[in-house]
Amino acid sequence: MTSETIAPRQVHRVRHEIKRRELQVARVETLSPQMRRVVFHGEALADFVSASYDDHVKVFFPTADGAVARDYTPRRYDPAARELAVDFALHGDGPAADWARQVRPGQPLTVAGPRGSFVVPLDFDWYVLVGDETALPAVARRLEELPAGSRAIVRLHVAPADRQALSSAATLDLQWLDSDESLLDAVRALQLPAGHGYAWCAAEAGVAASARRILVDEKGHDRKAIRAAAYWKRGAIAHHENLEDQG
Repeated sequence: MTSETIAPRQVHRVRHEIKRRELQVARVETLSPQMRRVVFHGEALADFVSASYDDHVKVFFPTADGAVARDYTPRRYDPAARELAVDFALHGDGPAADWARQVRPGQPLTVAGPRGSFVVPLDFDWYVLVGDETALPAVARRLEELPAGSRAIVRLHVAPADRQALSSAATLDLQWLDSDESLLDAVRALQLPAGHGYAWCAAEAGVAASARRILVDEKGHDRKAIRAAAYWKRGAIAHHENLEDQG
């Protein structure tokens, strides 16, 4: 599908060939006390494609029983250097956090995907981005992609020590929140601008669903111009769920 065949403000899906890539860690960067960026490299990245800011790759972590896979956002890709950056939260215990705490340059790891992209064009009048720390890599990437003249309204629940500087050519209205409750209160307090906008929410399952209901049911936002996802769920392991079809 070429850009000429896509109407303005038309969200579209792109499918990719699923490929497993054997990579090595090039370097590790500390973003905050509980967030590390791991940059992978390898010739297997030569044909890597990530067309949307909320794409997910499967990262396979070694365990005593084999390997377990978890979904992560491709934070940044440099095709010339054959490098892929992925941000890891260090909260809690589990194979992903344990691996990210001890990772060193030169270590191997397998990455697969993304299997597809849900591409949101850059010509909406405004964008609302809502999430918690798990959404931070996707939000930061999206803000970097937005052009000058666009408008971004961002509400994020992230602990003060883990908040990052976010850069964007767009006009940015950013609020950091200290809890899920204050995040939802901030969404409820929004005055959506005039014009055609797109909303995106990603957080714990119940929080993401509530944010979507507030925007669609309470504020009348077009349900066709919102994407919401549960990036995790309390009491569940490796939970990821799209919530677009839930009213």
